[in-house]
Amino acid sequence: MSGIYLHIPFCRRACHYCDFHFSTSFKTYDGVVESILKELEHWSAAWHAPIQTIYFGGGTPSTLTKEDLGKILSVIREKFEVEPAAEITLEANPEDIHPSLLQAWKELGVNRLSMGVQSFFEDELLWMNRNHSAEKSKTSVKQAQDAGFENITIDLMYGLPVSSSTRWQENVESAIALNVPHLSAYALTVEERTALYHQIKKGELREPSEEEAHDQFIFLRRALLNAGFEHYEISNFAKPGWRSVHNGNYWNGVPYLGIGPGAHGYDGDVRRMNIANNAQYVNLIKREESWFETELLSVQDRFNELTMTHLRKAEGISLEEVQVRFGDDYKKHLMESAQSAIDKGWLEWKGDRLTLTEDGIFFADGITVDLMEA
Repeated sequence: MSGIYLHIPFCRRACHYCDFHFSTSFKTYDGVVESILKELEHWSAAWHAPIQTIYFGGGTPSTLTKEDLGKILSVIREKFEVEPAAEITLEANPEDIHPSLLQAWKELGVNRLSMGVQSFFEDELLWMNRNHSAEKSKTSVKQAQDAGFENITIDLMYGLPVSSSTRWQENVESAIALNVPHLSAYALTVEERTALYHQIKKGELREPSEEEAHDQFIFLRRALLNAGFEHYEISNFAKPGWRSVHNGNYWNGVPYLGIGPGAHGYDGDVRRMNIANNAQYVNLIKREESWFETELLSVQDRFNELTMTHLRKAEGISLEEVQVRFGDDYKKHLMESAQSAIDKGWLEWKGDRLTLTEDGIFFADGITVDLMEA
């Protein structure tokens, strides 16, 4: 069992908060698509695990033409063992959604859409430099539903310095009213290589309030639980039976191929990182030179990755799994390093599983660092 992640590094507009690898120039578009096809061919000979999930991320994968999306999926199906019921996710921005394209995606086998809604307020979308309207946030989801897509997730962002808790509550209520089976919500973070960072540094914007973001997260969580969602991972909520298989496999350490500029891959022992530069990626693949770096994970690295990914899940970290995979010393380390957060009410034991409490969820990043083996 494994997955394929494909990074489509193009956006029509740069969101002010985003530090993922992308370009608003489409000059390398044809070369990147051709290089993705070559990279898939390259890895296919050595990748024998059945493909359970295919995920188009970015960037903005909905900028792919239907012809190019079809080419990529055809090569994957031809060169890899793709399971008949494989989950095939496409990230899409609302402005790209229209009935004919939705129909084309369905015909190509896309069966899950991840839609970058972010907000249902016009001024908040403008502040983020998003490329769609508040009305399109809603109509795009309804168009996808009308086209027969059931497995739809939408992204929302909270902790915006230009928003308020009242507005956030309206955003959450609007999302619930759309009747989608999955929702992801992320706190605004300030990354150095972004327009947001420079606006704050110049004093043009106040920094996001951690207290406001915490209160908004608690409202989100309780509202979605009341609406029948499961809070199965820190940022992810799903109605029963609608969890993301691809992301779930990430958190469970399932191997996956990372394809495209800036993509990462993992085979259980080695992590591979593709060069995050479109032109260099194209040229290196064309010249058949190495376009990636690798990192062999030590036992300590693997323990730290398990800590980071498993703590994010509702099921938490299994003490038995830690002992079986890493031995008594790591089990002892985990139990001892967890005690401070337990005393603060941020962690708790449920049987042999170490899990975050509701209060602890918001502080998960710091807690994870404390649990890691230095």
